Amino acid sequence: MTEALWVSILTEHGPWVLLVFYLLYRDHKKDETTRDALARNSEIIIELTTMIRERLPHWSRRP
Repeated sequence: MTEALWVSILTEHGPWVLLVFYLLYRDHKKDETTRDALARNSEIIIELTTMIRERLPHWSRRP
């Protein structure tokens, strides 16, 4: 965005515009962090499930 656009937005709407953009940016960063954490947790759960399935006896081998 050009500097003239920012100046016109601030002169027309005041500092509230900056606050709104800041809050939207902060919320976006929180969502991004949460998605990353959930993705890592999903990978861990998949690994644990795989390990448990490998170590449990198979039902087809039981007499």
